[in-house]
Amino acid sequence: MRRVVITGLGTINPLGPNLETSFPRWMAGESGVGPVTRFDVSDQATKFAACVDWDPQEHFRGPDLRKLDPFTMWALVASDEALRDAGLEDLASEDEEARQRYGSILGTGIGGITGILEQHIALQERGPRRVSPHFIPRIMANAISGQVAIRHGLMGTAFTTSSACASAGHAMGLAWRAIQWGDCDLVVTGGSESATVNISMAGFSSAKALSTRNDDPQGASRPFDAERDGFVMGEGCGLLVFEEYERAKARGARIYAEVKGYGSTDDAHHITAPREDGQGPARAFAEALRHARLAPDEVDYINAHGTSTKFNDAIETRALHLAFGDHARKLAVSSTKSMVGHLLGASAALELIATALAVYHDQVHPTRNYHTPDPDCDLDYVPGDAREMPVRNALSNSLGFGGHNVSICLGKPL
Repeated sequence: MRRVVITGLGTINPLGPNLETSFPRWMAGESGVGPVTRFDVSDQATKFAACVDWDPQEHFRGPDLRKLDPFTMWALVASDEALRDAGLEDLASEDEEARQRYGSILGTGIGGITGILEQHIALQERGPRRVSPHFIPRIMANAISGQVAIRHGLMGTAFTTSSACASAGHAMGLAWRAIQWGDCDLVVTGGSESATVNISMAGFSSAKALSTRNDDPQGASRPFDAERDGFVMGEGCGLLVFEEYERAKARGARIYAEVKGYGSTDDAHHITAPREDGQGPARAFAEALRHARLAPDEVDYINAHGTSTKFNDAIETRALHLAFGDHARKLAVSSTKSMVGHLLGASAALELIATALAVYHDQVHPTRNYHTPDPDCDLDYVPGDAREMPVRNALSNSLGFGGHNVSICLGKPL
């Protein structure tokens, strides 16, 4: 089977509008969490989130501001960055025969909920004739993969995956397979999510999933810490260029990491609660290692799902013990969500970017706000500062409502 490598990265997230801005901030353990100001939260139990600070008019004009939901806008901007980073910014000008081998596989958990809310208000206040003709193509989940394909002339396979917090993980796993199996030579992949709106926050709050640490928003996301009390809503996107190894090498591309394995399982247990024995995630981790043909002791770093919820963090820790045995205590484990909150369907994509950079730079970011050890979470969660260490191979894990478990293995190409 063909080998797959990562040659381009792009993001908009709560720590910055691009990789150049956000990467040093997450390595420094900074927080993108703060009070919500874009809508009234006075009657919400949780009054903070990790929001993207950006002006869409810096990137889009006129009709596009009405036709595109934020999750699609972010994907388009990040796709420009990722392809530019890969040295492929002129991809759309290539001939059609070449572009028939380029794909767009992206994930989102919720899709265009911003547009749904806007047009519901228009319907209620002004009647059905005032609902925008752009409504459906704006809010549909596959808008991201379709719009990215249109923007860059990607004529190969293009679709959107939606599996809650595992959405981008499934997208990237299928992008890996599309290249590995010879269907594509290059795929723009990852995920985008813009679900920080009043009804989403109210729904997660009603489910008792969000932190209510309103007196200390930047200290609210504390994965694996004994005093964690729920996750922090986040938003943004992460896009990556997956490319066939020989093609990338032939054109002299910078290679961040090789995509070596992908595991996907389900707990088949409960729509929101993970199965407590950790068997489902453990099988996904083991599958990723099997595809990568790696032994557990060849892995140095885990970018954990690490949501800062009581059950998730303990169960993910249990799953790491099951999959890695004695080697689990030698792993460095950190959570990107401690700084940017939970990007829902896009979280796996931003976290794979963090994992790729860990492999490339031999440096892993810390878990912010880890202060009080929990007996149920007994691994090395990289508290304090970023750590310089050899990262031969790493896993990035994503666990979602529906019992979905995804793990992607990256490593240095040999």
